[in-house]
Amino acid sequence: MRRAEVDRERQHHLDEVGPRPFPRTGSALAALPQRTLIARMASPDQPTAPYLDAVVAYGFRGSTRFHVPGHKAGTGADLGVRTAIGWQTLKLDIPQDIHGVDLGPEPTPFQRAEQLAAEAYGAARSWFLTNGASQGNHALCLALAPLGTPVVAQRNAHASVVDGLVLSGGLPTWVAPEYEPELGMAHGITPESLDRALGKTPGARAAFMVSPTYYGMAADVAGCAEVAHAHGVALVVDQAWGPHFGFHDALPPDGLSQGADAVLTSTHKIAGSLTQSALLHVSGSGRVDPDAVARTLRLMRTTSPSSLLMLSLDGARRQLVLHGEALLENTIKVSRRTAEAIEAIPGCRIVGDEEMGRAGVAHRDPLRLVIDVRGTGATGYEVAAALRSNFDTQVELATQATIVLVLGIDELPRELERFVHDLTSIVRRMERPGKTEEVTLSTGTFENEVVCPPRDAFLGENEKVAVDDASGRVSAEAIAGYPPGIPVLLPGERITDEVIAYLRELKSVGARLHGASDPAFRTICVMR
Repeated sequence: MRRAEVDRERQHHLDEVGPRPFPRTGSALAALPQRTLIARMASPDQPTAPYLDAVVAYGFRGSTRFHVPGHKAGTGADLGVRTAIGWQTLKLDIPQDIHGVDLGPEPTPFQRAEQLAAEAYGAARSWFLTNGASQGNHALCLALAPLGTPVVAQRNAHASVVDGLVLSGGLPTWVAPEYEPELGMAHGITPESLDRALGKTPGARAAFMVSPTYYGMAADVAGCAEVAHAHGVALVVDQAWGPHFGFHDALPPDGLSQGADAVLTSTHKIAGSLTQSALLHVSGSGRVDPDAVARTLRLMRTTSPSSLLMLSLDGARRQLVLHGEALLENTIKVSRRTAEAIEAIPGCRIVGDEEMGRAGVAHRDPLRLVIDVRGTGATGYEVAAALRSNFDTQVELATQATIVLVLGIDELPRELERFVHDLTSIVRRMERPGKTEEVTLSTGTFENEVVCPPRDAFLGENEKVAVDDASGRVSAEAIAGYPPGIPVLLPGERITDEVIAYLRELKSVGARLHGASDPAFRTICVMR
């Protein structure tokens, strides 16, 4: 009775204040339900954290434990470990199949926690992930791109998508992202490029895209959803860098509200859960079968998931729903003040709202500060190294042209104020005449000859050869230069002299060759 009264009171409040729609773009949005920030509080249970509460109740009630883990609530742990992370943490490190936590009358606290996550994000079903969004990408590839199934995928998708296609045997058609050569930044894909790729991929079952990018630039997800659905395929959005989207009006809209059929959010990146924890959401469109996803997730999931990771997800969801808007409001304000202060530093520029409207960019996340340092005459690598060595200030990413800061949901103003001081000091000492030159991509870098599917190349017989001898061979590995983060080679693609020259140039200026079996790039793994 009390639950019904609360629901009626909440609905009366909604009727009085009216809807607060998110900013939206794209013709596909007219048919979408108008979700609001207030609607996220539809359930009076959102202020609870059932899994977190259940683990805490079990952890501290003094049960005699004749089950794993072997440290037995900390008594058997190394003294250094106990001192470092504390007894309380070890008491909460419990296994699956504890009555009152994930066993017992349904819905169990664990099941209820996942239901509340689905409600918070507007999903039909959500899952807690303890191996990051990578686990979700692997499961989605297995569910949507089984052996021999054609799919379309953004070429600068996370490495876990490539790995997932190796596991599943799906046959990808790659869509090149939009590229900003002046800064060496890869943006999103456009509805037009997705339409072309789907047009030449008959029988495609799904399309995989990334939004936002590492640089915080969000694509036209609504337009891409419209295109994907017109072709009869599901749209999967890797929203790993946007777990906070949809919880404040000044942020880009979240993928599910724009028509995506499945969305991944790395809650740990921004929203406050522990590293390696993430969420996978499936909409109610019917284009992605939640039972099929649950089946493949069981295949990819450990039988010993960390209770610490999962309780942190439960708590992060609660904080986002209850206080996310207020916390984000403060962080967005301090982000804007910091951007103005950085703009006043000679040779530095914030890569900001002027990017919106560029191909592949529909929105920008203010919790990402991308700083163009080319005007200082130094590279981003040099500026980042100087910040580390002089002030122990660590940035998320350094490139030839930029440094990138990632802000959390509740960023402390004093930390950013100190950063402005540190950067000003570094630039004053490092500034030199001239402008840093970018590493420019050659035409057709992302249009390599595809010889065989990724699975065949990666799992087939292979060998290591000297890079000088690799031209004309077929790559058995994926190599992406960070930055810009676009794979230059994928398993099954022909290696060319141009590709080798470009990777060497990236290496020479300090880029990291992600995925390379030999980080020094002296050898490369090829099909035998």
